[in-house]
Amino acid sequence: MKIVIAIDSFKGSMSSIDAGEISASAIRDVDKNADVKIFPLADGGEGTVDALTKGLGGRIISTEVTGPLGDKIQSRYGFIPSTKTAVIEMADAAGITLVPAEKRNPMHTTTYGLGELILQAADNGCREFIIGIGGSATNDCGLGMLTALGVKFFNAQGNTVGIYGGDLKDIATVDISNLNPILRECKFRIACDVTNPLCGEKGCSAVYGPQKGATPEIVRDMDGYIKNFAATVERQLKLIGAEMPGAGAAGGLGYAFHTFLNGKLEPGIDLVLDAVKIADALKTADFVITGEGRLDFQTAMGKAPVGVAKLAKKINPAVKVIAVCGAATPEAVEVNANGIDAYFPILHAVTSLDEAMKFETAKLNLYQTVTQIFRLINVNK
Repeated sequence: MKIVIAIDSFKGSMSSIDAGEISASAIRDVDKNADVKIFPLADGGEGTVDALTKGLGGRIISTEVTGPLGDKIQSRYGFIPSTKTAVIEMADAAGITLVPAEKRNPMHTTTYGLGELILQAADNGCREFIIGIGGSATNDCGLGMLTALGVKFFNAQGNTVGIYGGDLKDIATVDISNLNPILRECKFRIACDVTNPLCGEKGCSAVYGPQKGATPEIVRDMDGYIKNFAATVERQLKLIGAEMPGAGAAGGLGYAFHTFLNGKLEPGIDLVLDAVKIADALKTADFVITGEGRLDFQTAMGKAPVGVAKLAKKINPAVKVIAVCGAATPEAVEVNANGIDAYFPILHAVTSLDEAMKFETAKLNLYQTVTQIFRLINVNK
């Protein structure tokens, strides 16, 4: 019996790899001859660095960068030596959780620290980049990041402009001649699950600006600044990308990666599943075990477990996909129409949320649930 395990983290309780190893232990205790393969799982958002770095045999590198408000902060990235790959979450350098609620204003935040992370990883030998861009505090269209990478931006008087969202209004000239040459050797894969264009009523300012502290006036002004910036780039550099689906992701970072760095925007789960090279194992699998902390209607709309299930069924229509979860809402039944054949919440007794989320509790509950699932499977062989 061949089993592939790819379980997303149970956030606040256990990591993707922890969940995989616990499940594998349960399966092997039921069937010592089972061929079990564990893969890390994430969707490109929070937890991607930890899941991919640990799952692919890398290490976390801690470093100091410029935070979204311009002060120095501690940040990190994942380094996978075997493939010279860096795994980065932009939220570790320019995330909204790094900005106190009373200071949130996309006119005054920057992605400069993300550029610093990229350069540090490149200097460390990385040439492949996997970057999740969710959770941003910024709407600077990548101005800060690009400045850190060597792009020069000038105002009408020929002076260098700043690195914050509000500085977009001053840009009259863009010079890419000093873009760090090492970046030409780098490949950027961007986990992006939104399709917003750069500007307009569905653009980054209008849709995401308010949650970053933008008033209606700021939304209007910034949309104009960004539209003029994109027009300047197109006119001077012949680089086009404002209407591309995903250009508006993370305050215009999708546009910056695509236009200036030839980055490829991909759905987060698709990118992760390709990066961990799960496809070959799925071809011959009898069962796939996936899951996450909570199954609900959002899971059915394409979160990590359904991403696993759909890929598994595409590659191997006969495979059976089973999901485990900490809890399941009534709407979770929709996952059955999206590739997951059956799902099982792991709770075994009425308890408090705090107790249920303790690692030792979750470990025991997951182990017991997977054990019983595979005892049933063995009975029906």
